[in-house]
Amino acid sequence: MNSKSAVFTLTKKLARDLGFMETVYASKSNKCKHPMLQPFKYLIVIDFESTCWEQNTDGKQPEIIEFPAVLLNLRTGMIEEEFHQYVLPVENPILSDFCVNFTGIEQEAVENGVPLKTCLSLFGSWIKEVSEKRRLVFHINQKGSSAENACTFVTWSDWDLSVCLHNECTRKQLYMPEILYQWTDLRAIYRKFYKRRPKGLRGALSELGLQFEGREHSGLCDARNTALLAWRMLQDGAVLTVTKGLKTKRQASKMPHLKTDI
Repeated sequence: MNSKSAVFTLTKKLARDLGFMETVYASKSNKCKHPMLQPFKYLIVIDFESTCWEQNTDGKQPEIIEFPAVLLNLRTGMIEEEFHQYVLPVENPILSDFCVNFTGIEQEAVENGVPLKTCLSLFGSWIKEVSEKRRLVFHINQKGSSAENACTFVTWSDWDLSVCLHNECTRKQLYMPEILYQWTDLRAIYRKFYKRRPKGLRGALSELGLQFEGREHSGLCDARNTALLAWRMLQDGAVLTVTKGLKTKRQASKMPHLKTDI
């Protein structure tokens, strides 16, 4: 060791001993904080678009017209799989001008879509495929411990599953897959973790310095951006847990199989 190195080493040791030096650890932006605390290794983000009207004076009920889902790997932050299907509305088959402008979904797209019952069947087949490929286990067991490839569903607010899909399935006497009876409301976790109430998904992204990518109120774009937000929240130290569950005869975590014949 030369004289300069010896002096530098001695000075650094003295500064540390006197409390003048602080050790700073650089965080890696592509890793989530507290990975051992995360109960899930995968998320499936869902964001429906539905029929809507500027003034709904007749009490019309929303029907799903776009059904997207994206699979987010929480080890890498990458979206690995996507499901996307336009859905044919039958209660109010003609989209309002407001709906077309708001969602960007044209009448032709929904007319070429499939009924909700068929869409749920296709979605069930997709879930089965990605589950078998990655050995996914949905939700967590009753004791709270998580499986190696534990997965849950994520939405921005409870509206998609608790209101939109649940009510439409009830009205149309369709089977709502019990696997969708539990989910994580990312908006609720965002408000609690950051102690802020953002103005929508775009507002939440903006607050964290993120840019919304794509067209707002496109279901697939919204799902991708929600996944982006979830990944950033994990990097900041947020822990994603199941926040909502609907009453069901069987707990989704105990389901030995996924029902796809719907």
